[in-house]
Amino acid sequence: MKTLGRLLLAFSAAIFSFGTWIHTSAFDRMSAGVAKSDLPSFLGSGLRTLWLMDSSVQIILALVFALVAIRPTLATKPIVVLIALIPLATAIFIYHFIGNFIGGHLFVAGAVAAIVGALLVPVNGTQR
Repeated sequence: MKTLGRLLLAFSAAIFSFGTWIHTSAFDRMSAGVAKSDLPSFLGSGLRTLWLMDSSVQIILALVFALVAIRPTLATKPIVVLIALIPLATAIFIYHFIGNFIGGHLFVAGAVAAIVGALLVPVNGTQR
């Protein structure tokens, strides 16, 4: 189970790395669309900010889950599960406001993999 847990954490890290790449690479297209829209400047700037914030959160999640996959003693199970709730909550908002969208699916897959991985691997260092 220890190996499966670490693989799931690594899978979660890969999903969020991929999500970061996809999301960040679409920034210029989104920004151009905002520039052509009639959104007030404040809202357009806010959308750009939130877009890059989402990419930043994803890469941080990827790094955290990769580090815990490599070295499980770096975090406790409750901390990993709590961190994994961030993308799960994001997915709920995506489904609520956007609907059936690939971004939501990626967030759910990454979050569930991290949660199950954390529960399977002895991340607190008490079990060997």
